Amino acid sequence: MYLVSADEMREMDRLTMESFGVPGRILMENAGKGATEVFLSTFPDLSGSRIGIVAGRGNNGGDGFVIARYLAQKGLRVTLFLLADRNDVSGDAETNLYLTDLLKIPVIEIKHMDSFNAGKAEMTAQDIWIDAIFGTGLNSDVRGYFKEIIDFINHRGRPVFSVDIPSGLNADTGKAGGVCIQAHTTATFAFPKIGHILYPGAKYTGKLHVVDIGIPPHIADRVAPARYLLNAAKIKESLSPRSPEAHKGSTGHLMVVSGSTGKTGAAALTAVSAMRSGAGLVTLGIPKGLNRVAETLVLEAMTLPLPENGEGFLGESAYDEIIKQLSGKQCLAVGPGIGTEPETVRLVHRLIKNCRIPMVIDADGLNNIAGHTETLKTAGAPVVITPHPGEMARLMDTSVRQIQEDRIGAAKDFASAHAVHVVLKGARTVISHPDGTVYVNLTGNPGMASGGMGDVLTGVIAGFMTQGYTPRAAARTGVYLHGAAADTLAETMGPVGFLAGDVMNTIPGEIKKLMATGR
Repeated sequence: MYLVSADEMREMDRLTMESFGVPGRILMENAGKGATEVFLSTFPDLSGSRIGIVAGRGNNGGDGFVIARYLAQKGLRVTLFLLADRNDVSGDAETNLYLTDLLKIPVIEIKHMDSFNAGKAEMTAQDIWIDAIFGTGLNSDVRGYFKEIIDFINHRGRPVFSVDIPSGLNADTGKAGGVCIQAHTTATFAFPKIGHILYPGAKYTGKLHVVDIGIPPHIADRVAPARYLLNAAKIKESLSPRSPEAHKGSTGHLMVVSGSTGKTGAAALTAVSAMRSGAGLVTLGIPKGLNRVAETLVLEAMTLPLPENGEGFLGESAYDEIIKQLSGKQCLAVGPGIGTEPETVRLVHRLIKNCRIPMVIDADGLNNIAGHTETLKTAGAPVVITPHPGEMARLMDTSVRQIQEDRIGAAKDFASAHAVHVVLKGARTVISHPDGTVYVNLTGNPGMASGGMGDVLTGVIAGFMTQGYTPRAAARTGVYLHGAAADTLAETMGPVGFLAGDVMNTIPGEIKKLMATGR
């Protein structure tokens, strides 16, 4: 499913009206009717409830007028609070406001602070709110009596149903414009908007429903947003049933270069997670002095003691052996727990430049190229990087706050500039490919905020690449399954306290579930 910006949605609306011949009034009718259906399914018992619809003068308000009509026709008690002079309402919204008059729906004009103060008693009496103030066109902070009204509604403690987008929320960034409606549920039209999905927008949006308003598929494809939401159906397309004649030699061999003193667990999690995702063979290259520890942590994977530079960390002395061992391997994973010693930094740079098989780089592997990301442009094979926001900030020489304020932009810019596949981890992980295509993942939960989760993800993605999946498919599939496994654990074990190893061990069940049902 496309994930669209406000401008892209406006262009789809325009083309639908101008080139496909669907009048704007029909689109507004479809939007209002569809939103009403979502509202009634969300709040099925409205008997005796007073429903306040707070509406602006534009098309979002027009959608609210349509909703008012459908609710009134069902015998529900509806009051419209129009945040404008009704003489300023025009176009399709004006037509639908006129229809509310024919149904004798009360309309209270709240044109300024004085009328807001005068109408507070009636507003206080409402049991549930429908927010149709601004829509997706807002791109500045909310000010004046609009701000006071949104604050008033938020503090009433009544459920709020937002039409298209919570008023005050930027549709392109997910940032609140000073103040924002806190919605219980939001019904948006045609496609989800970026601001619904990224945080903090997702928090304001509440439960999101997408309403089909009649945008033809060829119109959406003509606008062609390069952003998508990951879903089970898309991931299922990537999963390939294994041949009955498969054996460990035919399902790929992964090389993991990882670990340093105190961080052998990261190396082990990466290696075993690759096997949990289906890789046939895994060789874990680890500092020689840590090999005995590693052997007790990984039973199914092989270990390769590598020359050390100092005690317990890898450096350039391990380079030749690593390159030699890459023969016959399908993928190289580098970074988890590897450390940031100067010799390790040089090793990582040399591996990126000279490796001729696909790579996954994570954790200290990324920290070791911070400030010298041009090395990625010299890679001789496809590269997937999996930074968390802190690592991404170091790679881009900026702050975590700036990364988080534009997660899609950061991932897209870096992927395009360095010709790599970027998995920007965190709530709503962003996957961006070198061609500018972006996917946003919805699986995962706050219980994943514990050590080792990233090491598991590295192993899962590398495991799929080892089996022959493209870097694009492996990144998307790995991210989705990683989050889905954590969601299953949150349901079965509880919202916190499950470990990275638990997620790792849940991956096979998620693969089975997805291949069997697509859910």
